[in-house]
Amino acid sequence: MIPIMNPELDCMVAGSCVLDLLCRPVTLDRPIGKGVLHQVEPLKAVAGGITLNAGATMARLGLRVGLLTYVGDDAWGSVLRGICTAEKIDPAGLLTHPTGATSTTVVVIDPAAGGERSFLHCVGAPKLMDKSMILGQLDHLARCRWFLLGYYSLMPQLEPDLPDIFRRIRASGCHTALDAAGSGGTMQPLNRILPHLDLYVPSLNEGKHQTGESDPQRIIDCFRGCGAPGILGVKLGGKDGVLLSPQAGQYMSVPSCTPPGPVVDTTGAGDSFLGGLIAGLCRDLPLDQAGRLGTAAAACCVTSLGGSTGGKDYAATAKIAGL
Repeated sequence: MIPIMNPELDCMVAGSCVLDLLCRPVTLDRPIGKGVLHQVEPLKAVAGGITLNAGATMARLGLRVGLLTYVGDDAWGSVLRGICTAEKIDPAGLLTHPTGATSTTVVVIDPAAGGERSFLHCVGAPKLMDKSMILGQLDHLARCRWFLLGYYSLMPQLEPDLPDIFRRIRASGCHTALDAAGSGGTMQPLNRILPHLDLYVPSLNEGKHQTGESDPQRIIDCFRGCGAPGILGVKLGGKDGVLLSPQAGQYMSVPSCTPPGPVVDTTGAGDSFLGGLIAGLCRDLPLDQAGRLGTAAAACCVTSLGGSTGGKDYAATAKIAGL
Protein backbone atom coordinates (compact mmCIF):
# COMPACT_ATOMS: atom_id res chain seq x y z
CA MET A 1 0.00 0.00 0.00
CA ILE A 2 1.04 3.59 -0.64
CA PRO A 3 1.53 5.42 2.69
CA ILE A 4 -0.76 8.44 3.09
CA MET A 5 1.05 11.64 4.01
CA ASN A 6 -0.92 14.26 5.99
CA PRO A 7 -4.33 12.55 5.76
CA GLU A 8 -7.39 14.81 5.60
CA LEU A 9 -9.57 12.41 7.59
CA ASP A 10 -8.89 9.50 9.90
CA CYS A 11 -11.95 7.63 8.61
CA MET A 12 -14.56 7.99 5.91
CA VAL A 13 -17.68 5.97 6.78
CA ALA A 14 -19.95 5.05 3.88
CA GLY A 15 -23.28 3.32 3.45
CA SER A 16 -26.36 3.11 5.62
CA CYS A 17 -27.47 6.47 7.06
CA VAL A 18 -30.84 6.64 8.78
CA LEU A 19 -32.84 9.13 10.80
CA ASP A 20 -34.62 7.20 13.56
CA LEU A 21 -37.73 8.66 15.20
CA LEU A 22 -38.12 6.98 18.58
CA CYS A 23 -41.73 6.68 19.76
CA ARG A 24 -42.57 5.41 23.27
CA PRO A 25 -44.42 4.07 25.14
CA VAL A 26 -46.62 1.98 22.83
CA THR A 27 -48.05 -1.39 23.85
CA LEU A 28 -46.97 -3.84 21.16
CA ASP A 29 -49.18 -6.78 22.16
CA ARG A 30 -52.30 -4.87 21.07
CA PRO A 31 -53.17 -3.58 17.58
CA ILE A 32 -52.55 0.13 17.14
CA GLY A 33 -56.18 0.44 16.04
CA LYS A 34 -57.94 2.66 13.54
CA GLY A 35 -58.54 6.18 14.78
CA VAL A 36 -57.06 5.49 18.24
CA LEU A 37 -55.04 8.23 19.93
CA HIS A 38 -51.92 7.01 21.76
CA GLN A 39 -50.39 9.38 24.29
CA VAL A 40 -46.58 9.13 23.99
CA GLU A 41 -43.49 10.93 25.17
CA PRO A 42 -41.97 13.58 22.87
CA LEU A 43 -40.57 11.89 19.78
CA LYS A 44 -36.78 11.72 19.81
CA ALA A 45 -34.84 12.02 16.54
CA VAL A 46 -31.50 10.21 16.51
CA ALA A 47 -29.16 9.27 13.70
CA GLY A 48 -28.45 5.64 12.91
CA GLY A 49 -26.92 3.26 10.40
CA ILE A 50 -23.22 2.47 10.13
CA THR A 51 -22.33 6.03 9.14
CA LEU A 52 -23.59 7.74 12.27
CA ASN A 53 -23.32 4.84 14.76
CA ALA A 54 -19.65 4.24 14.01
CA GLY A 55 -18.96 7.80 12.87
CA ALA A 56 -20.20 9.48 16.05
CA THR A 57 -18.28 6.95 18.14
CA MET A 58 -15.03 7.75 16.34
CA ALA A 59 -15.62 11.51 16.42
CA ARG A 60 -16.20 11.43 20.18
CA LEU A 61 -13.00 9.43 20.54
CA GLY A 62 -11.11 12.25 18.82
CA LEU A 63 -10.91 11.10 15.20
CA ARG A 64 -11.50 13.27 12.14
CA VAL A 65 -14.51 11.63 10.51
CA GLY A 66 -16.43 12.15 7.29
CA LEU A 67 -19.48 10.44 5.79
CA LEU A 68 -20.15 9.24 2.26
CA THR A 69 -23.77 8.40 1.49
CA TYR A 70 -26.98 9.68 -0.06
CA VAL A 71 -29.75 11.64 1.62
CA GLY A 72 -32.90 12.99 0.01
CA ASP A 73 -33.75 16.53 -0.96
CA ASP A 74 -36.06 16.78 2.05
CA ALA A 75 -36.28 18.03 5.63
CA TRP A 76 -34.90 14.80 7.07
CA GLY A 77 -31.66 15.24 5.13
CA SER A 78 -31.26 18.65 6.71
CA VAL A 79 -31.77 17.12 10.16
CA LEU A 80 -29.02 14.58 9.49
CA ARG A 81 -26.65 17.33 8.37
CA GLY A 82 -27.38 19.17 11.61
CA ILE A 83 -26.61 16.05 13.64
CA CYS A 84 -23.30 15.67 11.79
CA THR A 85 -22.36 19.26 12.61
CA ALA A 86 -23.26 18.75 16.27
CA GLU A 87 -21.10 15.59 16.38
CA LYS A 88 -18.19 17.37 14.63
CA ILE A 89 -18.44 15.04 11.64
CA ASP A 90 -17.62 16.39 8.17
CA PRO A 91 -20.98 16.38 6.30
CA ALA A 92 -19.51 17.18 2.85
CA GLY A 93 -20.04 13.59 1.69
CA LEU A 94 -23.75 13.60 2.54
CA LEU A 95 -24.75 13.86 -1.10
CA THR A 96 -28.29 14.77 -2.10
CA HIS A 97 -29.86 12.17 -4.39
CA PRO A 98 -32.14 13.72 -7.06
CA THR A 99 -34.99 11.23 -6.57
CA GLY A 100 -34.33 9.11 -3.48
CA ALA A 101 -35.66 10.00 -0.05
CA THR A 102 -33.66 10.23 3.15
CA SER A 103 -33.71 6.86 4.90
CA THR A 104 -36.01 7.05 7.93
CA THR A 105 -37.39 4.70 10.56
CA VAL A 106 -40.16 5.12 13.11
CA VAL A 107 -39.09 2.95 16.05
CA VAL A 108 -42.09 2.04 18.23
CA ILE A 109 -40.93 1.04 21.71
CA ASP A 110 -42.75 -0.86 24.47
CA PRO A 111 -40.90 -0.25 27.78
CA ALA A 112 -43.29 -2.58 29.62
CA ALA A 113 -42.08 -5.44 27.40
CA GLY A 114 -38.42 -4.88 28.18
CA GLY A 115 -37.92 -2.34 25.41
CA GLU A 116 -39.25 -4.56 22.62
CA ARG A 117 -39.58 -2.68 19.34
CA SER A 118 -41.46 -2.54 16.07
CA PHE A 119 -40.13 -0.68 13.02
CA LEU A 120 -41.67 1.30 10.15
CA HIS A 121 -38.78 1.78 7.75
CA CYS A 122 -38.13 3.61 4.48
CA VAL A 123 -34.89 2.28 2.96
CA GLY A 124 -34.45 5.43 0.92
CA ALA A 125 -31.50 6.87 -0.94
CA PRO A 126 -28.50 5.03 0.62
CA LYS A 127 -29.61 1.85 -1.15
CA LEU A 128 -29.05 3.70 -4.45
CA MET A 129 -25.29 4.06 -3.88
CA ASP A 130 -23.29 2.52 -6.71
CA LYS A 131 -19.73 2.06 -7.91
CA SER A 132 -19.51 5.35 -9.77
CA MET A 133 -20.72 7.28 -6.73
CA ILE A 134 -17.98 5.86 -4.47
CA LEU A 135 -15.13 5.84 -6.96
CA GLY A 136 -16.06 9.40 -7.91
CA GLN A 137 -14.67 10.24 -4.45
CA LEU A 138 -11.46 8.20 -4.94
CA ASP A 139 -9.12 11.22 -4.88
CA HIS A 140 -10.62 12.24 -1.55
CA LEU A 141 -10.52 8.69 -0.19
CA ALA A 142 -6.84 8.51 -1.09
CA ARG A 143 -6.31 11.20 1.55
CA CYS A 144 -8.10 9.23 4.30
CA ARG A 145 -6.49 6.74 6.66
CA TRP A 146 -9.50 4.40 6.77
CA PHE A 147 -12.61 3.67 4.69
CA LEU A 148 -15.45 1.78 6.43
CA LEU A 149 -18.49 0.62 4.43
CA GLY A 150 -21.70 -0.97 5.69
CA TYR A 151 -23.79 -2.91 5.35
CA TYR A 152 -22.72 -5.91 3.27
CA SER A 153 -25.73 -7.89 1.96
CA LEU A 154 -28.11 -4.90 2.22
CA MET A 155 -26.82 -2.79 -0.71
CA PRO A 156 -27.68 -4.71 -3.90
CA GLN A 157 -26.48 -2.05 -6.34
CA LEU A 158 -23.03 -2.06 -4.73
CA GLU A 159 -22.51 -5.70 -3.85
CA PRO A 160 -21.31 -7.05 -7.24
CA ASP A 161 -18.77 -4.23 -7.56
CA LEU A 162 -17.38 -4.32 -4.01
CA PRO A 163 -14.29 -6.40 -4.88
CA ASP A 164 -13.13 -3.79 -7.40
CA ILE A 165 -14.20 -0.86 -5.21
CA PHE A 166 -12.16 -2.08 -2.25
CA ARG A 167 -9.23 -3.07 -4.48
CA ARG A 168 -8.97 0.44 -5.88
CA ILE A 169 -9.44 2.22 -2.55
CA ARG A 170 -6.86 0.02 -0.84
CA ALA A 171 -4.41 0.53 -3.72
CA SER A 172 -4.64 4.28 -3.07
CA GLY A 173 -3.16 3.76 0.40
CA CYS A 174 -6.39 3.96 2.38
CA HIS A 175 -7.05 1.11 4.81
CA THR A 176 -10.33 -0.69 4.15
CA ALA A 177 -13.00 -2.15 6.43
CA LEU A 178 -16.41 -3.71 5.82
CA ASP A 179 -19.36 -4.33 8.12
CA ALA A 180 -22.21 -6.78 7.56
CA ALA A 181 -25.82 -6.75 8.73
CA GLY A 182 -29.00 -8.75 8.60
CA SER A 183 -28.24 -12.41 7.99
CA GLY A 184 -24.74 -11.47 6.80
CA GLY A 185 -25.33 -12.53 3.22
CA THR A 186 -23.28 -15.25 1.55
CA MET A 187 -19.66 -15.90 0.61
CA GLN A 188 -20.41 -14.61 -2.90
CA PRO A 189 -18.93 -12.04 -3.51
CA LEU A 190 -17.47 -11.81 0.02
CA ASN A 191 -14.80 -14.35 -0.96
CA ARG A 192 -13.58 -11.88 -3.60
CA ILE A 193 -13.85 -8.85 -1.31
CA LEU A 194 -11.80 -10.30 1.56
CA PRO A 195 -8.39 -10.08 -0.22
CA HIS A 196 -8.87 -6.29 -0.37
CA LEU A 197 -9.87 -5.72 3.28
CA ASP A 198 -7.67 -4.61 6.16
CA LEU A 199 -10.42 -5.24 8.72
CA TYR A 200 -13.47 -7.48 8.81
CA VAL A 201 -15.24 -8.43 12.05
CA PRO A 202 -18.82 -9.69 11.54
CA SER A 203 -21.11 -10.93 14.29
CA LEU A 204 -21.22 -14.63 15.11
CA ASN A 205 -24.62 -15.04 13.44
CA GLU A 206 -23.41 -13.24 10.31
CA GLY A 207 -20.23 -15.33 10.19
CA LYS A 208 -22.22 -18.55 10.61
CA HIS A 209 -24.53 -17.66 7.74
CA GLN A 210 -21.63 -16.66 5.50
CA THR A 211 -19.38 -19.65 6.08
CA GLY A 212 -21.61 -22.46 7.34
CA GLU A 213 -19.27 -22.81 10.33
CA SER A 214 -20.36 -22.36 13.95
CA ASP A 215 -16.98 -22.14 15.70
CA PRO A 216 -15.57 -18.57 15.66
CA GLN A 217 -12.02 -19.72 14.98
CA ARG A 218 -13.15 -21.84 12.04
CA ILE A 219 -15.13 -18.87 10.70
CA ILE A 220 -11.94 -16.79 10.76
CA ASP A 221 -10.00 -19.63 9.12
CA CYS A 222 -12.59 -19.72 6.34
CA PHE A 223 -12.08 -16.01 5.73
CA ARG A 224 -8.29 -16.52 5.70
CA GLY A 225 -8.75 -19.26 3.14
CA CYS A 226 -10.20 -16.64 0.78
CA GLY A 227 -6.97 -14.66 0.96
CA ALA A 228 -7.90 -12.12 3.63
CA PRO A 229 -4.65 -10.34 4.61
CA GLY A 230 -5.86 -8.04 7.37
CA ILE A 231 -7.34 -8.13 10.85
CA LEU A 232 -10.23 -10.57 11.13
CA GLY A 233 -12.57 -11.35 13.96
CA VAL A 234 -15.99 -12.44 15.16
CA LYS A 235 -18.17 -10.41 17.53
CA LEU A 236 -19.52 -12.85 20.12
CA GLY A 237 -22.15 -10.72 21.82
CA GLY A 238 -22.41 -8.34 24.74
CA LYS A 239 -21.22 -10.76 27.43
CA ASP A 240 -18.62 -12.72 25.45
CA GLY A 241 -16.56 -9.99 23.78
CA VAL A 242 -14.82 -10.65 20.49
CA LEU A 243 -12.29 -13.04 18.97
CA LEU A 244 -9.66 -11.22 16.89
CA SER A 245 -6.97 -12.52 14.55
CA PRO A 246 -4.08 -10.25 13.52
CA GLN A 247 -2.75 -12.78 11.03
CA ALA A 248 -3.11 -16.39 9.97
CA GLY A 249 -2.90 -18.83 12.87
CA GLN A 250 -3.06 -16.16 15.58
CA TYR A 251 -6.14 -15.51 17.72
CA MET A 252 -6.85 -13.35 20.74
CA SER A 253 -9.93 -13.20 22.93
CA VAL A 254 -10.94 -9.69 23.93
CA PRO A 255 -13.41 -9.57 26.84
CA SER A 256 -16.48 -7.41 26.95
CA CYS A 257 -16.64 -4.33 29.19
CA THR A 258 -19.22 -3.59 31.85
CA PRO A 259 -21.56 -0.82 30.67
CA PRO A 260 -21.19 2.42 32.64
CA GLY A 261 -24.92 2.48 33.39
CA PRO A 262 -28.15 0.51 32.88
CA VAL A 263 -28.58 -1.17 29.50
CA VAL A 264 -31.24 0.86 27.65
CA ASP A 265 -30.86 -0.07 23.98
CA THR A 266 -28.47 -2.45 22.21
CA THR A 267 -29.01 -0.87 18.78
CA GLY A 268 -25.69 0.04 17.14
CA ALA A 269 -23.43 -1.74 19.62
CA GLY A 270 -21.64 -3.64 16.86
CA ASP A 271 -21.10 -0.45 14.85
CA SER A 272 -19.78 1.30 17.95
CA PHE A 273 -17.37 -1.57 18.53
CA LEU A 274 -15.94 -1.08 15.04
CA GLY A 275 -15.69 2.66 15.63
CA GLY A 276 -13.77 2.08 18.85
CA LEU A 277 -11.52 -0.55 17.27
CA ILE A 278 -10.59 1.72 14.35
CA ALA A 279 -10.03 4.61 16.76
CA GLY A 280 -7.62 2.43 18.71
CA LEU A 281 -5.77 1.42 15.55
CA CYS A 282 -5.52 5.09 14.52
CA ARG A 283 -3.93 5.76 17.92
CA ASP A 284 -1.42 2.95 17.22
CA LEU A 285 -2.64 0.85 20.14
CA PRO A 286 -1.72 -2.85 20.11
CA LEU A 287 -4.56 -4.90 18.65
CA ASP A 288 -5.71 -6.31 21.98
CA GLN A 289 -5.96 -2.81 23.45
CA ALA A 290 -7.68 -1.44 20.33
CA GLY A 291 -10.16 -4.31 20.64
CA ARG A 292 -10.70 -3.46 24.28
CA LEU A 293 -11.40 0.16 23.31
CA GLY A 294 -13.96 -1.22 20.87
CA THR A 295 -15.75 -3.29 23.51
CA ALA A 296 -15.76 -0.26 25.82
CA ALA A 297 -17.32 1.86 23.06
CA ALA A 298 -19.99 -0.81 22.59
CA ALA A 299 -20.62 -0.83 26.35
CA CYS A 300 -21.17 2.93 26.28
CA CYS A 301 -23.50 2.65 23.29
CA VAL A 302 -26.04 0.42 25.05
CA THR A 303 -26.65 2.90 27.88
CA SER A 304 -28.56 5.37 25.68
CA LEU A 305 -31.50 5.31 23.26
CA GLY A 306 -30.32 5.09 19.67
CA GLY A 307 -27.11 3.72 18.24
CA SER A 308 -25.24 7.02 17.94
CA THR A 309 -25.94 8.82 21.22
CA GLY A 310 -24.17 6.90 23.99
CA GLY A 311 -20.53 7.38 23.00
CA LYS A 312 -18.06 9.04 25.36
CA ASP A 313 -14.74 10.82 24.85
CA TYR A 314 -11.43 8.98 24.69
CA ALA A 315 -10.45 9.46 28.32
CA ALA A 316 -13.76 8.11 29.65
CA THR A 317 -13.88 5.23 27.17
CA ALA A 318 -10.26 4.25 27.81
CA LYS A 319 -10.98 4.17 31.54
CA ILE A 320 -13.90 1.80 30.99
CA ALA A 321 -11.56 -0.31 28.83
CA GLY A 322 -8.94 -0.39 31.56
CA LEU A 323 -6.29 1.19 29.35
